[in-house]
Amino acid sequence: MEKMKRSERAKQFLPFDSLKGFYDLVHNEEKIITPRRILTDDELAILSFKFSQLEVGKMVMIEHYVTDGYVKTEGMIAKIDETFRTITIVQTVIHFEDIVGISADWIKDYLID
Repeated sequence: MEKMKRSERAKQFLPFDSLKGFYDLVHNEEKIITPRRILTDDELAILSFKFSQLEVGKMVMIEHYVTDGYVKTEGMIAKIDETFRTITIVQTVIHFEDIVGISADWIKDYLID
């Protein structure tokens, strides 16, 4: 019997994936999709008040909706574009209508009457 080369012997111990792509498909199905929530008038008023305080160059954390759920993006405000209704945090562009929360140490939470 002929001796097997070392490189050939190693191949027999490699894992075999008979269902190529199946585990990726199952993993994608496990994602929990969070539907977009509709803000109340009070929440919109508070959000509008906080938004009016935003300044380019300041650090902020914004909670916003992406494809299948909510994420928090934290960083320095690079740009506020009122024409296209977007805010850019570092390099992440966020549409105004996707924002559900704004927080920072320097932002007041509500307007005092």
